[in-house]
Amino acid sequence: MKSHREDIIFQALLLIHISVILLFTAVQGQSDSSSIVPGYNVSAPAGSAVTLQCMSGRMVWTRDNLRDRQRVVHWDVYRPHVDNSMERILDMYSAGEQRIYNSYNLKRVGLSQRAFKDGNFSLVIKDVTMNDKGLYSCNLHHLYCHIYETVRVQLNVTKSRRKEQRFWDGHKAVFVVLLGSTAVLPCVNRRNVWTDWSNEEEDQQVVHWDRQSPGIHHDRADRLVDLYASGEQRSYGPLFLRRKMNISNQAFTEGDFSLTISDLQATDQGMYSCHLHHHYCGLHERRQFQVTVEPPVIHATVPAKALPSADKDVIKAESPRVINVVIPEQRHNFLLPLGFVLTAFLLLAFVVLIIILITRRRKTELYSVESTRSNRSHSSSEEFEMEVTEAALPIRELDDRLDYKNNLLKEVNMNTSRKVIDLDEEMQKCRK
Repeated sequence: MKSHREDIIFQALLLIHISVILLFTAVQGQSDSSSIVPGYNVSAPAGSAVTLQCMSGRMVWTRDNLRDRQRVVHWDVYRPHVDNSMERILDMYSAGEQRIYNSYNLKRVGLSQRAFKDGNFSLVIKDVTMNDKGLYSCNLHHLYCHIYETVRVQLNVTKSRRKEQRFWDGHKAVFVVLLGSTAVLPCVNRRNVWTDWSNEEEDQQVVHWDRQSPGIHHDRADRLVDLYASGEQRSYGPLFLRRKMNISNQAFTEGDFSLTISDLQATDQGMYSCHLHHHYCGLHERRQFQVTVEPPVIHATVPAKALPSADKDVIKAESPRVINVVIPEQRHNFLLPLGFVLTAFLLLAFVVLIIILITRRRKTELYSVESTRSNRSHSSSEEFEMEVTEAALPIRELDDRLDYKNNLLKEVNMNTSRKVIDLDEEMQKCRK
């Protein structure tokens, strides 16, 4: 019973933990809606110039004089009951008239004339017949922004008013309408990209570069430069920083928004991010670059050669020898090898100490074994001398003494065996 309760409590805590993680990830995803392109690692020596490449063909800006042909909506229908045929019903441009492909649908099928103003592209079908059954698709195309969206609606026709209904089957909307009535198939999209848009398109496209120092989150990054499609450019930070970091003035014409950093220094390293925003088309991308500054490149100096002298007796003066000494700018460049040397020295001292302790313990064990053996030999020699001196005694006394000696020898053997066992146990303990 107790284990069952513990399992229930553990499962409840696990569910709470999972829900908190999902909530945190959702909030974090909403806080940064821009798509992040995998970052690049860039390394360059100090004093050199580096270019962080950030290109996008979708951000190329050109004034579109035919913008009324850039947005188009067309309705298609798929009729599985009529030879699985796909038929175009109508299409409509943002500033053009509707074009109906089948004469049977004239004045019976159409869209609202304000479709591209209010974003309502719903299809109206009057006097519905059985031939109107099928899968309808509303296709919205924006050629300039490269956007394609599709909405599908299933239309079924019934003769019973009680069977009229509208529901969602998990993939599309299903409309069951009465024969002879008017059906409105919904397709509504009120985003700015589909409705009438401002003439100030150049204000809708902007590119900016940010820099994060090591340990700084991207939300607190420093802004370096802003560039609008209209040609306006804003630089931030000190004057020397604005002079060494720039973007080409032809960025929006060529789609190349790369950042060039001249006279690279150790203080310039960090995470750089290129943000591409096209508010009208709904494009938001962020590309990251990790910049690492390496030590400057050392060029070998060529010794100066003395000019040939007309007078051979003139003593040639030796040119002074120049020794170039490079001092690292950061302190950890010197401390890192010193730390490796100290670590190796301590490891060697630890190994030597272990070897000394093991040899000492072996010597003490050998000394104890030899001492026990010497005690045994001394006791046996004494017994042998006693037997030799007592050889002249009478036989009875000799027998009694022999019995006594035998008993004494047994006790001595028992004592020595006990000592040997105890010594072996001590040696095993020492080895452990």
